[in-house]
Amino acid sequence: MSHEILFICHRMPFPPDRGDKIRSHHILKRLARIAPVHVACFADSDADMAEEVELAALAASYRLVRRTKPLVLAGLQGLARGCSISKTAFEDPALASYIRQLLASGKIGTIYLFSGQMGQYVPQDFTGRLIVDFVDVDSAKFDAFGMQKQGFRGWVDAREGRRLRLEEAALAERADVCLLVTHQEVELFVSRLPSDLRHSVDVRVLHNGIDSVFFDPGLVNPEVALQAVPGPRLIFTGQMDYRPNADAALRVVERILPIIRRSLPDASFHVVGRNPTAELLAYHGQDGVHVWGQVEDIRCWIKAADIALVPLEIARGVQNKVLEAMAMALPIVLTAASALGIDAQADHHFVLAETDDELAAAVIKLAAYPPRAKAIGLAARRFVAEQQSWQGTLARLAAIVSDGQRAAAPNRRGVHRDAA
Repeated sequence: MSHEILFICHRMPFPPDRGDKIRSHHILKRLARIAPVHVACFADSDADMAEEVELAALAASYRLVRRTKPLVLAGLQGLARGCSISKTAFEDPALASYIRQLLASGKIGTIYLFSGQMGQYVPQDFTGRLIVDFVDVDSAKFDAFGMQKQGFRGWVDAREGRRLRLEEAALAERADVCLLVTHQEVELFVSRLPSDLRHSVDVRVLHNGIDSVFFDPGLVNPEVALQAVPGPRLIFTGQMDYRPNADAALRVVERILPIIRRSLPDASFHVVGRNPTAELLAYHGQDGVHVWGQVEDIRCWIKAADIALVPLEIARGVQNKVLEAMAMALPIVLTAASALGIDAQADHHFVLAETDDELAAAVIKLAAYPPRAKAIGLAARRFVAEQQSWQGTLARLAAIVSDGQRAAAPNRRGVHRDAA
C-alpha cells in the first residue's frame, strides 16, 4: 500500500483564524512535508471558500464542500437515527464519494482524522494506518453543557454527551493512535472509555503550539480604535459563537467588570472575534463594554490592550487565545480551566484566579502596578517562544504517522505520557 496520507477534517484548515483551524493548519502543513497529502474537508463560509487556492497549492488532491445544513435539521436527523447531532451535522454524500474513490485507488496508506465527528468517513474495510486526532474530549464538554442548562436544551446537550462518548469509544477501538491536546485530556479520555478498552488503546499527547515569530509585538502597531478608549483596557478574543467563549465574555460583562469598575471607573472590556452572539452585542457601548466582532489582524488588538482576561469555566484543551496573548507579551488573568496544557508558572507567566472577586482583584492589582504587569507579559513571551513553538510540538509527528515506529513506549494502560 502507498505511503500517501488522507487528511479528513471537519473545517477547512485555511485561514488559521480559530483554535481548531490553527491546529489543523499546522498539522496539515507538517504532514505535507512527510508524504503527499490528500484533503477532504468542509468550508463554513465564503471566506473559507476563498482560501481554496491555499489548499490546492498544498494538497496532492482535495475535496472542499461548503457546509450548509442547518443545525435544526442536523438535530432532527441525529434524534431520529439515534446518533450524535455532531455526526449528522457533518454528513455529506459528495465528501463520502471522494473519499471512497480515493481509497479505492490504493494511494492511501494512512488516514489522519481530525475531529471525531469525521469518523463516519472511514470505511470499515480500511486496512491502512488510522490516526484519530480528537483534539479534546467533546463528549465531556457536552456533559458539562447538559449540567449547566435546564429543560429541553439541557436534555439535548446531555444526550449529545452520551452519544459522543459511545462514538469516541468506537473510534478509539479502531484507531492505531488516538491524539489529544493535553495530558489532562488524555487522562479524561481514557477514564471515559469502557474498562476493557483502557488497556488496549494507544492514546498520546500532541500539544498545540504558537507561531511566536508571527505573534511578535514588535511586528505590528496597536489598533487605533482600541487604543483610543481610556484604560485600563481588558480584552477577550476568540470565536464568539462558541458557547464557552460567549459564556466567559458574558461572565466578565455581567459579573466581573462591574466589580473592577468600582475601583477603576474607566476600565473597559473588549470582545474581539467573529460572530458575537446577540446577547453579547446587546451590551455593546454600555458601561465600558465594546464588542468589536471580526477584525483583520488580531495582533494589533492584543497589542493595544493592557490585560487579557480569560475566565473560562468550561474549557477543553489548550486555549490558543492564551498562547497568542502570551506571545504578544500581554499580561493575562485567567482561570485554571483556561490554562490547561500550558506548563507555565502562575504569578510569573500569568495570574491565576477563579471566583469573580478574585479575578477582579487580580486585574485591579495588575492595573495598579504596570511594572509587574509588564514583567509578567515579557516572561510569558519568553516562555512560549522557547517552549511552545509549533516546530517543537510537531517534531515527532512523522514517528506517529509511520507504521513501523512509536513515539514512546506505552505504560501498562497503553497510554503514552511523553509523546510530542
